[in-house]
Amino acid sequence: MKSDIEIAREVSLKKIKEIATRLDIPREEVQNYGKYIAKIPLHLIDEQKIKKHHLILVTAITPTKAGIGKTTVSIGLSLGLNKIGKKAIVALREPSLGPCFGMKGGAAGGGYSQVLPMENINLHFTGDFHAVTSAHNMITALLDNYIYQTRNSCEGLKEIKWKRVLDVNDRCLRNIVSGLGGTVNGVPTETGFDITPASEIMAILCLSSDLEDLKRRIGNILLGYTYDDKPFTVNDLGIAGAITVLLKDALLPNLVQTTENTPAFIHGGPFANIAHGCNSILATKLALTYGDYAITEAGFGADLGAEKFFDIKCRKAGLNPELTIIVATAQSLKLHGGVPESQIKEANIEGLKKGFANLDKHVENMKRFGQEVIVTFNRYATDTDEEIELVAEHCREIGVGFCMNNVFAQGGEGGIELAKMVVETIENKPSAPLHYMYEDSDSVRTKIQKVAEQVYGSSSVVYTTLADKKIKQIESLGISHYPICIAKTQYSFSSDPKAYGVAKNFELKVRDVIINNGAEMIVVIMGEIMRMPGLPKDPQAKRIDIVNGLIEGLS
Repeated sequence: MKSDIEIAREVSLKKIKEIATRLDIPREEVQNYGKYIAKIPLHLIDEQKIKKHHLILVTAITPTKAGIGKTTVSIGLSLGLNKIGKKAIVALREPSLGPCFGMKGGAAGGGYSQVLPMENINLHFTGDFHAVTSAHNMITALLDNYIYQTRNSCEGLKEIKWKRVLDVNDRCLRNIVSGLGGTVNGVPTETGFDITPASEIMAILCLSSDLEDLKRRIGNILLGYTYDDKPFTVNDLGIAGAITVLLKDALLPNLVQTTENTPAFIHGGPFANIAHGCNSILATKLALTYGDYAITEAGFGADLGAEKFFDIKCRKAGLNPELTIIVATAQSLKLHGGVPESQIKEANIEGLKKGFANLDKHVENMKRFGQEVIVTFNRYATDTDEEIELVAEHCREIGVGFCMNNVFAQGGEGGIELAKMVVETIENKPSAPLHYMYEDSDSVRTKIQKVAEQVYGSSSVVYTTLADKKIKQIESLGISHYPICIAKTQYSFSSDPKAYGVAKNFELKVRDVIINNGAEMIVVIMGEIMRMPGLPKDPQAKRIDIVNGLIEGLS
């Protein structure tokens, strides 16, 4: 089998204006970033068309460290739908440099189901991530300057809540002290870095409805507290306009193409384990404007990604998906069935069957939201027909659709059967109106409890003294109506990354609570999850190179 990058290079790319023209996007509206990438203006979003078209969510069971193939399936489904004559567009998140050079590698799909040009998408792309990083750190620099200039006055700040960000996995930057070297270098401050996908600016970019909304949200970002305990925001610094200027181009969704020259929107990139895990509302709405079917994904397993997709993104944008697809693999089922990670590529029917409990919990969760579910089996070369039939039989028993796909090896041809099942299901048995896990009016603790108990299956939730203090601050600010965004390990329903399957009788500990007043959500930190990841012992960067002008190892 050829590598992803070899397959990508064999594709004859179409000029991006040709891709846009196929969608009936006027050529004069296309803002080219080279030959094969463009940004599309927001005024082309048509809310009336959106209401007539179909939104499909792709999510997954609890993943392995190698991932589970949601992006590949999302792209492959769009290819399959186009193969059967449907106008379908996939809308995805942008890859982060951290995972690309760290553990997972690129995030542009795989095999014959990719978005292209994959090297650009996986690296600097249109600079959106750099714009978010620059905007975030510009706020930090201006805040530090304010602290320095007011250090001997009553206008100073008692408490700072804003860090820096960088789109690199660097554990050494999690906790630092800045401003050392004497007063000329600023005020010594204990601070740290998060990774750019965890930045509140990234969440704001993905949740904003237009440029004015972006500016409003940026102005409302909570930076700290004054000595009389009043919140201090970006508006108090007087720089909301300046920061918006840095993000005005990044706000526009990016149009690219797939390995079969069908359109794809890629925009925004929050992680689902430490942020809300969805591409931008604007990209999804453009996909729904120009595609009869729009396919999008939510990061990691359904417990993290899909819950936030429904409770945060859909709630804020008024979206109502008509179908949820859960991706499963034999390897992930075996891992959750108690098979050692080193043996999950080997045949093990008993382990596969025990892993069904994890699948069933995710199906149950999606049905709580009113979703009609199809399970698709992402096939690997090591899978057997017996394993596939067992999964299919189990799905019939629990009353959900099942369809094996082979989009990795066959592209759109490998997604035709799944595409047909998707169309049939939406036409005959679409999802019910979305049922959220909690109400806006619920208290923060009630929201956390409902998600912890109903989605994760925890027996109890406990809070640190710090988390208790933060919740009281939220109540005093009158923002308890914001949705919650739980940051937790992606490898388990619990906060223990090695508690595979379906954890039982476990306690979830809320370590900290972060107010994202601009993004209008409350980030709840559970367990030992870090908002700045570290690199593995053998990082993917060791395999990336440029040889005779061609990039190698980026997959």
